[in-house]
Amino acid sequence: MHSKTHMLATDLDNTLVGMPEELEELTILLKQETGGVSLVYVTGRHADSVKELMAAEHLPIPDLVISDVGTAIWHMPDWKEDSAWQEKMTADWNPDSVKTCAGRFPSLQLQNLPDDRRVSFTTEGDTAAVRQFRQALEKQAIPHEFIFSSNRDVDVLPKGAGKGNALDYVIRTYARPDVRLLVAGDSGNDIDMLDREWPSVIVGNAHPELQAISDRQTLYRADRHCAGGICDAWQYFYGSANSTEYKPKKLSGKS
Repeated sequence: MHSKTHMLATDLDNTLVGMPEELEELTILLKQETGGVSLVYVTGRHADSVKELMAAEHLPIPDLVISDVGTAIWHMPDWKEDSAWQEKMTADWNPDSVKTCAGRFPSLQLQNLPDDRRVSFTTEGDTAAVRQFRQALEKQAIPHEFIFSSNRDVDVLPKGAGKGNALDYVIRTYARPDVRLLVAGDSGNDIDMLDREWPSVIVGNAHPELQAISDRQTLYRADRHCAGGICDAWQYFYGSANSTEYKPKKLSGKS
């Protein structure tokens, strides 16, 4: 990854995946970059679910997978977990305390996950319970990050987790300092990686909650859906007509 001039860091469901013809268009476009493109999948899915999706959709093998809403980072193709990030995620993480706190709110349905890297729930629009649950976690001083997305999904993560923080770690640790990056997403759990200074695209089929992200020079709001929107954003930032317009000396997610 250190030698590649470009990087695409993208959510999977309804962002990279969802429109096969546009995905093929994007694949061809990225292959034209002579300096090489690092590919990073950034997803809410757990590792086994990512493997299933990659096989079903015939997705290319990425350089890295950031799974479980930024709580795990995997080096490909061997699925070797990044030990430094794993240590950071487990330092102050107490999933049992989170589950005990959530037990007071029956409308929050605990998701069945293969491990406790994160604790996730589904709710049918009971935003009052979500708000009260968040307040209860804060009152009990349980270290965590809290994400409510799509008016349905609640993810409670270790302190310092999240897609944006995990991606920032990946860039600082494994990418070249002047890498030309594009970040892509469609839903609320993508906000913390889209609402940063680096070049980003909100695909045309994104959830309305992403309208809350303020406009900026390095944010592209696509009309086309899924991988088609990524194609258009890639051309906007790095196509031949704009190839000299965005040249970061060093990328960092902190604005």
